[in-house]
Amino acid sequence: MIATLAAIPALLLVFGTPVFLAFLTGAVLTVALVLELPPLLLQQVIFGGLDNYALLAVPFFIFAGELMAVSGIASRLIALAVALTGRVPGGLGVATVGASAAMGAISGSSVAAVAALGKSLYPKLKSSGYGAERSAGLLASAGAIDIVIPPSIAMILYGLAAEQSIPQLFIAGILPGMVIALLMAAFVIVVALRRKIPRSSRIDGRLVVKTAREAIWALLMPVVVLGGIYNGWFSPTEAGGFACLYAIVIAMFVYRSMGINDVINAAARAATLSAKVLIIVATAGLITWLITTQGIPQAIVGWMQALDMSTIGFLLTVNALLLLIGCFLDPTSAILVLAPLLVPIAIAVGVDPIHFGIIMTVNLAIGMFTPPFGLNIFVAQSVTGLPSHSLYRGVLPFVAVQIVALLVITYVPAISLSLSRPL
Repeated sequence: MIATLAAIPALLLVFGTPVFLAFLTGAVLTVALVLELPPLLLQQVIFGGLDNYALLAVPFFIFAGELMAVSGIASRLIALAVALTGRVPGGLGVATVGASAAMGAISGSSVAAVAALGKSLYPKLKSSGYGAERSAGLLASAGAIDIVIPPSIAMILYGLAAEQSIPQLFIAGILPGMVIALLMAAFVIVVALRRKIPRSSRIDGRLVVKTAREAIWALLMPVVVLGGIYNGWFSPTEAGGFACLYAIVIAMFVYRSMGINDVINAAARAATLSAKVLIIVATAGLITWLITTQGIPQAIVGWMQALDMSTIGFLLTVNALLLLIGCFLDPTSAILVLAPLLVPIAIAVGVDPIHFGIIMTVNLAIGMFTPPFGLNIFVAQSVTGLPSHSLYRGVLPFVAVQIVALLVITYVPAISLSLSRPL
């Protein structure tokens, strides 16, 4: 069973097979050749896995992200971040981190953040003394914060796969996202001081007020969405729908940067991306169903308990495993397959499942810009035109910085749980 359920999909992924097809092939061969179950079960499990109201939040937030990306909101956030950090050493680099965090709180799309910020900030970073490699590495790694800061599609999928509260996961991701952003900003400041990168002579108060006024409607969106979820005004799915409506109203009637055709085009792109995500959800659900029905999680829990592994040792092992897997699999696929397998083990060794969800999310966020197959690397390459080996050198220092943040988040559970406990 292991050969068909794990080894065959892994082999297909090595040869570049689409993720959903690799999962489907492994599941079909396992059902047909090993378990000899009726093929009709495959259809029932696939459609049953998609029949979940909470999954509607995924296309809603993807659509909201597309609307934000094309409405000029990213440029307003960049302008505000640059105005606020002008006097800080490495102000432009710190602004990049801040703008990426703000984009994450609005759209939750790492790829969209790298693409939007890269086009605007890469030439400025390179000409300001950061160098091509370091500039591209900063953009690719800063975009990964978007997966951690709510609203996060990765957390929605973890909540579904691990049967945990999505609102609690959203609230739990706020402080860890801030920790990552602060450590990255601190690293940028240290690099700027060592390289003697020039800073702005002063902060222009009038410019700050002007850019803040222009960006205020964009900044209010995560406040309203997360506040509404936290206070019980609407569910995460309803919050996704509200985010889309809010984005359309702001873009069309406040900023006047979009027309009806732009909205339709954004909807078409969001539909395509949503289909790609949901087909992975459907086929990964087959793998999850087979793993669960065959009692594999329970067997692993028993084995782990027999080893008497400590919580510290378990978390260290899981971090190493997830960092490795994140280099080859996107967060959606990894969470859907691994969460049902790892969460029972985490609970058995005393790890809070909400805290564990943040640990998984941060690990897989780092994988988004870790060589050789981090998706953000490919997006940064398309924006900057740098060869792969240059991008690898550029991201490695930021991989180290975010691993430090990961260790802090892993072994200080209060960072993830202190805000989510009141829910």
